[in-house]
Amino acid sequence: MKTSHMAALAAHVVAYSFVPQICHATDPAIPVGTLDAFPTVVQTGTHPTLTWDIQYPSLVEDVIDIIDPGTIQPTQTLFMDVRIVGTGVTRAFFDSRGRLTSTESVTAQARMRVNSGSWSTIFQGNLYQVNPNQVVHTRQVVSGNLINFGGRYLLSNGSWSTTYTSENSTTNVIALVDGDLVPNRVPDYGAPTLESFLRPYMTSDNRVNIGPMDVIYVMELTHTNQNDSGFDLQDMVVLVTFRRVTN
Repeated sequence: MKTSHMAALAAHVVAYSFVPQICHATDPAIPVGTLDAFPTVVQTGTHPTLTWDIQYPSLVEDVIDIIDPGTIQPTQTLFMDVRIVGTGVTRAFFDSRGRLTSTESVTAQARMRVNSGSWSTIFQGNLYQVNPNQVVHTRQVVSGNLINFGGRYLLSNGSWSTTYTSENSTTNVIALVDGDLVPNRVPDYGAPTLESFLRPYMTSDNRVNIGPMDVIYVMELTHTNQNDSGFDLQDMVVLVTFRRVTN
């Protein structure tokens, strides 16, 4: 849990026990299919006619391109479901003697736009309002669409922070697919500073653990200096799942 910069506040790490269930794509992880024989009963010396239909696993890289720094471009018509995995911006409050008195989870926004349209808010709330099993946005996208995601959080004065997006930030918003090595700014799988909501989406060797048709966005919203200990890419985490269009 990461604390936003405020003149009167110091950074403080708070761990929550909220652990989501992982929502993966529905495409099969192994080949599946059917095998039919006709006739089903045959005489000795004869052979049935076999017909089969095998569905091989789909990989998201087969149906989209990811354009640096993190724009998604489908290569065919697809359905897209978006879920919020978690938000990690908090504020810590201290008394006059510097003792921690309370913390609060800060309201954050996840934003999205397609092509050159306006940015739309697909989620606004704090950590406790996140339901990782809820699809917050679904739509059909077509080949050539440019899909971007971003995030920002509510400052103590009531205004919004800088918005970092997948189309204008090479370090603050990163798109990853299953098996990718997690950026080294994200705490290791066993580190106490790794957010509990992100842990199920990582393996013990710090690789991304999501469905074959998923893309996960990790965002840093409160820092720009990658050498700062608070730069950990856990301020907003968005899971995007693609589904093929079936007749």
